[in-house]
Amino acid sequence: MATVYLSLGSNINREQHLSAGLDALVAAFGDLRMSQVYESEAVGFDGDNFYNLVAAIETDLSVGGLALQLRNIEDANGRVRSGPKFSARTLDIDILTYDDLSGEVDGVKLPRGEILKNAFVLLPLSELAPDAIHPVLGKTYQQLWESYDQASQKLWPVALRWP
Repeated sequence: MATVYLSLGSNINREQHLSAGLDALVAAFGDLRMSQVYESEAVGFDGDNFYNLVAAIETDLSVGGLALQLRNIEDANGRVRSGPKFSARTLDIDILTYDDLSGEVDGVKLPRGEILKNAFVLLPLSELAPDAIHPVLGKTYQQLWESYDQASQKLWPVALRWP
């Protein structure tokens, strides 16, 4: 079984879509662990604020099989893929890490670059897995968060009523 960290985000009916995404993950993979939920401003476009969190699952699926299953969960939640890359989302689920794999695996770049770029990914990941090691940099997520420019992106914790 591989340990996988996933980033989930939504800025359209945020609670509804994040809850549905978490429900679908539990149905597919069983128990999951999750970080606190954070609200942040949209990055890369003008839009409503996002809710973001990181979840950990265990799976026997390949990276490609997992990516397909996550895409199906997004689609079931009304994800529109025809617009610009940076746009409003009902539900976005990204594979951050898959065990300690690195490089391109089944068309998925691992570890995901957003770990180091976005506070709304790194903070919840460092909270959920502070002692886990970034597979390329060899530093813990807690160390990476401590060295991150925390003033560069605003985010704050919010309550999500789930389950």
